[in-house]
Amino acid sequence: MDLQITATSPDHPATLLDLPWNVPLEEWPEEHLVSLPRGISRHVVRFALAGDEVVAVKEVGEWAAVREYGLLRDLDRMGIPAVDALAVVTGRTDDRGEPLEPVLITRHLGGSQPYRSMFETTMRPGTVNRLLDALAVLLVRLHLAGFAWGDCSLSNTLFRRDAGAYAAYLVDAETGQIQPALSRGQREYDIEVARVNIAGELMDLEAGGSLHPSVDPVTFGQAIADRYEELWHELTRESVYPVAKRHYIDRRIRRLNDLGFDVAEMQIQKSPDGDDVTFLPKVVDAGHHQRQLLRLTGLDAEENQARSLLNDLETWMASQEDYAPGDPLGARPEVLAHRWVRDIFRPTVRAVPRELRGSLDTAQIYHELLEHRWLMSERAQGDVGLDAAVEDYIHNVLLASPQGPAVPLPPD
Repeated sequence: MDLQITATSPDHPATLLDLPWNVPLEEWPEEHLVSLPRGISRHVVRFALAGDEVVAVKEVGEWAAVREYGLLRDLDRMGIPAVDALAVVTGRTDDRGEPLEPVLITRHLGGSQPYRSMFETTMRPGTVNRLLDALAVLLVRLHLAGFAWGDCSLSNTLFRRDAGAYAAYLVDAETGQIQPALSRGQREYDIEVARVNIAGELMDLEAGGSLHPSVDPVTFGQAIADRYEELWHELTRESVYPVAKRHYIDRRIRRLNDLGFDVAEMQIQKSPDGDDVTFLPKVVDAGHHQRQLLRLTGLDAEENQARSLLNDLETWMASQEDYAPGDPLGARPEVLAHRWVRDIFRPTVRAVPRELRGSLDTAQIYHELLEHRWLMSERAQGDVGLDAAVEDYIHNVLLASPQGPAVPLPPD
């Protein structure tokens, strides 16, 4: 069979053709290889230069290579943190015509490291905790997307610094499967595998003298299971709040944000008697809120501003009589969003005197008003409303500022 390259981009076959496919991967000459830290793998893996791009090349059976290639592409479409699948190469033979194992090619994740290279200098317990937190977040995101990993471990994960924390990326999907939704048993199996694998990997580091003396492998293995359960519960539990306690919804959203999750939309349904609101959050990737707010309202805001405004919009929509998700007779979200801009957003911002706004744009003003309302509502143990928040914000924040009234903005 002739050499065949199945690639995600038309540019990749040309750059990949220059690699020595007639040579077993473990014998590739140094001129093609890139020296990067590698994790432990049951397969031969090498980093190589294909054109201007660094790629990871893994020898694996054809069925497994094609299957993992498809799974990684599916995860990419779902926005799950994982390495990018670039190509599968089959039909390899050596110079004598003997068949060679096919390979799966993925893009090297810049700035990432396998866990072993991170433990070359003894890592403090707090840093180990952050790594496990990142892996727990990844496992939760996979399960929410219906992906059963089957072999969750530190070895099958790459870690990359994300501001003051770490982000985890799936690097080996060979044992995974995607389903519409996972059963509790499937999730518990993944958690148990993760717990056992991580405890074993930390014991291995301990035996090699690379683990901090205060880190107990068994305790830290259990820690990822506990962290997972905390995240899963917070993300999937359905809550019922009285309408007069809408700041409880704000509290829940903030707790999710603190755990590293954003809320794309809230499935809010009023009860028949109108006394409470059922709230179920959904999870999204960064940048979603800017796009969503612009699409619904025409307001162009920064991501954190947009998240704050969308949370308020969703909660307000649930209070409208014609809010009926999925009902063709109900008002469309765009119609409700336009009404919110007209009746809530603009009047609220205009209630703040222009001479006090300074350089604050309208999205930032509204965001700060929402923050102020939240603090007032927490103190009062009940929703104080926007009008009271605006009045208090003007008198106790803007007018009380040591800089005094800000320079007026030009007319809108």
